[in-house]
Amino acid sequence: MNIRKLTELSMLTAIALIIFIIELRIPNLSAVSGVKLGLANIITVYAVYHYKFGEVAMVVFTRVLLGSVFGGNISAIIYSFCGATACLLGMSVLKRIIPENYMWLCSVAGAVFHNIGQIMAAICVTRTFTVVSYLPVMIVFGCIAGFFTGMCTQFIFKRILLFKKKSTNLYL
Repeated sequence: MNIRKLTELSMLTAIALIIFIIELRIPNLSAVSGVKLGLANIITVYAVYHYKFGEVAMVVFTRVLLGSVFGGNISAIIYSFCGATACLLGMSVLKRIIPENYMWLCSVAGAVFHNIGQIMAAICVTRTFTVVSYLPVMIVFGCIAGFFTGMCTQFIFKRILLFKKKSTNLYL
C-alpha cells in the first residue's frame, strides 16, 4: 500500500470517527433504545465503492474500536463489531450488483445487515432468542437510516466527482 492510499484511508477513518463522536451527542430520536442514524456509515458506503475490501475493513474496524474507546462504551464493541462485519460483508457483495448511482440502495441493505449482525450478537450474549422480537423495529428504523445515509453518500460522491473534475481541469 502506498503512502497516498494510506493517507486517504486514515483521513476517511478520522472523518468517520469524528462523525460518530458528534452523533453520540445527538439525543435519541426514537423511544427504542439503541436506534440512531449511523452517520459514520456515510464513509463506509463511500469506501465500499472506491476501495478494496481489506482497505475498507481496516477503516471500519478501526472506527469501531476507537469509537468504543472514545465513546466510553467498551462493552458495546461486540454489538458494533458484529453489526459492522455483517454490514461490510453484505455491502461488499451487493456493490457488484448495485451500480454507484444507486449506492443508497446498498446503504439500506447494509443497515439491515448491520441490524441482523447486532441481533445475532445479542442472541450469543444473552443466550436467548427473545431479542429477535426487536428485529422488525430495528429493520424499519435501519431502512430509514440507511436511506438517509445512502442519499448523503450519493450527494457527497457527486460533489467529490465534480471537485476532482474541476481540479483536474486546472492543471490542463
